[in-house]
Amino acid sequence: MQRVTITLDDDLMADLDRIIEARGYQNRSEAIRDLARSGLQQAANEVAGSQHCVAALVYVYDHEARELPKRLTRDFHEHHDLAQATLHVHLDEASCMEVSVLKGRGAEVQAFANHVIAERGVRHGHVVYVPATDSHSHNHTPAKPRRPRRRARS
Repeated sequence: MQRVTITLDDDLMADLDRIIEARGYQNRSEAIRDLARSGLQQAANEVAGSQHCVAALVYVYDHEARELPKRLTRDFHEHHDLAQATLHVHLDEASCMEVSVLKGRGAEVQAFANHVIAERGVRHGHVVYVPATDSHSHNHTPAKPRRPRRRARS
C-alpha cells in the first residue's frame, strides 16, 4: 500500500469530513479511497467509447422554454436504441426533472447525454455511469417453471 500526502483547502476538508460523518467511514483514508475508486470508475466509463455501458442521465429543465419539451421528445425518439426508460418529475410551475436510463456504446451514450444537457433551457445535467457487464454475453435462458408439489393423502 502506498502512502500519499495531499493538501486540501479548509472548505474541501470540511466537505470531506461531512461525507465521512454522514456515510460512517472509520477514517479519512477509507473515504478518500472510496471517492477515488468512484472517480476512476466514472472517468473510465467516460472514455471507454466502444465499450457497452449503462448510465443514468439526470437533468432539470424549464418546461416553458421555447419548444424544449418537443425537442427533448424528438431527441429521445431519435435515440430510442439508447433510451431505455425515463422518469419525469414536476418540481414546480416551471421546472421539471427527468432521469433517463441509457444503455449502449459509451461514446454514443456520452454524445447523446451531452446533447441533451446542452439544449437551451436545460439548467443542470449530469451523467452517472453504472458498472455493467456486456448484456450480449449473458445467457438469458428463462428458468424452468417448477412443478406444483402434490399434497400427501391422509
